Amino acid sequence: MLPNLKLLRREKGISQQMLAEAMGTSQQSINNYENKTIEPDIAMLKRMADYFGTTVDYILGYANTRYPVQDTIAFYLNESESDLIAKYRALSPKERACVQQVVETLRDK
Repeated sequence: MLPNLKLLRREKGISQQMLAEAMGTSQQSINNYENKTIEPDIAMLKRMADYFGTTVDYILGYANTRYPVQDTIAFYLNESESDLIAKYRALSPKERACVQQVVETLRDK
C-alpha cells in the first residue's frame, strides 16, 4: 500500500504511464501500487523516492516529513558551553531576547 504515491504523482502533474516509463515498469504496475493490489520491491521504492525527492517512508505513509533529512554537522560542546545552553533554554522568551541583544552588541564591537 502506497498512500502517498498518487498524491506525489498528481502534484508533479504526471500520468501513471509517465511515471511507469520513468521507473522502468508498466502503467498497470503503477496502477496496482496506487490501488493496493501489489507492493513494489525495495529497489522500486528507492527509485520512486529519488524521482520525487522524498523518502521511502513518506511514500509508504510511515512519515509525514516529505523531504529527506539533510546532512548535519556535529557540534561538540565542552561542559561550559553545554551549561550555558541549558541555562539559556531555561529563560523566558523575553529573557532570551535580552541575551540575544547583548550577544549582537558584543559581536558588533
